[in-house]
Amino acid sequence: MKRHPALQPLSREHHTALVLASACERAAESGDGPRLAATCERAVRAFEQELEPHFQMEEQSLLPLLNGPQMALLLQRTLDEHQQLRELLGALRQGDATALGSFGAALKAHVRFEERELFPALEGLLGEGGS
Repeated sequence: MKRHPALQPLSREHHTALVLASACERAAESGDGPRLAATCERAVRAFEQELEPHFQMEEQSLLPLLNGPQMALLLQRTLDEHQQLRELLGALRQGDATALGSFGAALKAHVRFEERELFPALEGLLGEGGS
């Protein structure tokens, strides 16, 4: 499915996020201290440089389009998941293996939610330009 042009850059970033999510889950399962530390550092860096700007773009430019009661659940879920991922950041900075696995699983679930539910709803609101 081809995304609306306004969503294409964000959708491409989702691929990178899924790669990160898988790396976080694998490192958390490994129990390997140096690997855990390196992956926590990688996740923190990616969050600060890529994920937070991605969230800000969605929150400032796209989520305001979701007005009305029929869109309230999508809006709230998106904001809740962004907040959940932000809250895990502190534990990642401490090298917490449990948080790393939780972060990976939450990020993967969030990307899938956006691709399967949020973005299709937004495409309906954005109108022509995608197919």
